[in-house]
Amino acid sequence: MSVHRPEGLSDVFMEPTEAPAAPPTLPTLGLVGWLRWAWRQLTSMRVALLLLMLLAAAAVPGTVWPQRAQDTTAVAEYLTDHPTTGPWLDRLGFFDVYSSVWFSAIYLLLFVSLVGCILPRTKVHLAGVRGRPPRAPRRFARFPAQGSGRADAPPAQVADDAVAVLRGGWRWLPFVPTYRVDTRDEGDGTVAVSAERGYLRETGNLVFHLALVGLLVSVATGQVLHYRGQAIVVQGRGFANAQVDYDTFEQGTAFTPSSLVPFTLRLDEFESRFDPVTLQSRDFTAHVTLTNPGEEPVEETIKVNHPLDAGGAKVYLQGNGYAPDITVRDASGEVAFSGPTPFLPQDEVYTSRGVVKVPDVSGDQEQIGLVGYLLPTVDVRETAFGPAYASVNPQPDDPALVLAVWEGNLGLDTGVPQNVYELDEARMTQLMEDDDKPVTLVVKPGETVDLPDGRGTLTFNDLPRYVALDLRHDPALPFVLVFALLAFAGLSTSLFAPRRRLWLRLAPEDGRTVVTAAGLARGDDVGLQPELDRVLAQTLARTTDRPPVAPRDPTSGEATP
Repeated sequence: MSVHRPEGLSDVFMEPTEAPAAPPTLPTLGLVGWLRWAWRQLTSMRVALLLLMLLAAAAVPGTVWPQRAQDTTAVAEYLTDHPTTGPWLDRLGFFDVYSSVWFSAIYLLLFVSLVGCILPRTKVHLAGVRGRPPRAPRRFARFPAQGSGRADAPPAQVADDAVAVLRGGWRWLPFVPTYRVDTRDEGDGTVAVSAERGYLRETGNLVFHLALVGLLVSVATGQVLHYRGQAIVVQGRGFANAQVDYDTFEQGTAFTPSSLVPFTLRLDEFESRFDPVTLQSRDFTAHVTLTNPGEEPVEETIKVNHPLDAGGAKVYLQGNGYAPDITVRDASGEVAFSGPTPFLPQDEVYTSRGVVKVPDVSGDQEQIGLVGYLLPTVDVRETAFGPAYASVNPQPDDPALVLAVWEGNLGLDTGVPQNVYELDEARMTQLMEDDDKPVTLVVKPGETVDLPDGRGTLTFNDLPRYVALDLRHDPALPFVLVFALLAFAGLSTSLFAPRRRLWLRLAPEDGRTVVTAAGLARGDDVGLQPELDRVLAQTLARTTDRPPVAPRDPTSGEATP
């Protein structure tokens, strides 16, 4: 069979060939697209919760390993005891957890994530609050809560009564509307009333998250601006609020020591009260004299859990004890040591352990170290090994010092910090009696005893008390309290405020009004049907109690008899 080809047409047009399909081109995100995707992931609630849990996990090492900001000595001891793992932990920041790069990164990411979550939700929430409640659905049969009734009044009057009932406040907050209400004319004399409540639930949720952000900011601000120090003040002596007067001192990264308010505090008297039978502590009171710059001295008291406000800081009574006033003369009769030395209580009867280091001896005499106990009320008992000394009462009824004597090199010139309550025995030798028993000095207030072999004398002058004060300054603490209360209030509101929608349709029928109602709640709400019944019953009751309104003549607009 032949094919007729029109004249003038080439074979190309008469016998076309199919061109190969072009491969599909996939869109590329690009830099902006990837940044937008990363931002959406970071600001999702899922990532925010993940970062919150990660922050809690990252804080755990700060409770396991000693922190350099709180206890530098403990960190140095750990590095000495663990020469292999210690340096690696130090490089990774496990001794400065809360100021490390990785902890700060998690903290900042959580802050950005929360802000990114809250701002869009707040915008949507404000738009919803300003908007009108949703229109009444056409059919109420599919809703979980339903009701109906009849009223002997026009639909407009019944609608006014329903609005009054729905806008009524709670019993404890009568001025706060219960529902946001809107009415719509559906034609043919039918009026629909839409009511909605529960935006307070989302408001509480947003308040909780905003308070959480406020807590993060407050805690971070407190960490960079705070300072905390401990100082021991002996009775009759004073303390100046300067960094050099603190026994231990820690500060935030943005804190400057020059900002310390230069107040002074003098311990005038310390009172302690114990149960006479159980010897349990009942009360501690430190009577102090506070002198603020440019002001007259003021007498104040500090008790446990009742701190003193001074210079913008809280002064807490952290501990107390005895500080025996001792004078030590060396072999040449020169005063080598003099002053009160705090002894640390070891039990409930204030058996206190302490160390007296005597470095300033004259001539070629070895340095002296005295280690022992202060017994506020001493009791001596004879045993097979010699006399045994113990304290039987925390009050200083019959105090005594029981000390062992060491001599040698105290190691104070090595440049290595020492614990004032411990004696470095590495270069010291304990003095012994002829029968190879340790030399024991027992001395009471007002007494002087000789050191062995003419090494000098020791005089127990007096027994003053001392207090351990803890001074803390954190300008963010009031904000932390406020935001914590706001977070609690917001969380409670978001958990217990129900989200409900109610609709009433008021249709005229034979001179009366047929009322149909429906309700919908977010989630399970056992109170939805009772709430709908209450609104319906109160609306019909208000209509019944109100005097009937005369119908109007549609032509003249005047009431007909």
